Amino acid sequence: MGAFVFRVRYFIHIDDYLYVVNRISDKYAENVLLFKALADTNRLMIVDMLSCHELCACRILEKFNITQPTLSHHMKILCDCGLVTGRKEGKWMYYSLDEAVLQNFKAFLAEITSYKEDCICCTEKRCCGGVQ
Repeated sequence: MGAFVFRVRYFIHIDDYLYVVNRISDKYAENVLLFKALADTNRLMIVDMLSCHELCACRILEKFNITQPTLSHHMKILCDCGLVTGRKEGKWMYYSLDEAVLQNFKAFLAEITSYKEDCICCTEKRCCGGVQ
């Protein structure tokens, strides 16, 4: 009997781009959303702020010269990629980093920036221009 492969698709909008991510897709497609989310100075600063502890949106907003809708846009992008989680408490929104996603992303970045025997550049027992 043949094996069945189930694919779950996520459609995620970041800026003006629509990303379709198959959960079975390769590790590169799964991480491209994180790189795209972090490719903005304000979002990098927000991640830096959240690295200390959970913060209310109003506290994040105090540190930037942006409007509340602009902050909401940035937070949506960070939440959509999974790096940040939000919770509502009364009328306030609190944000924190998702530590599991952060650790997986760190491991992925370490993997793609390190030498490995099964590098994608390896073909016919020749790796990286013939270096073995």
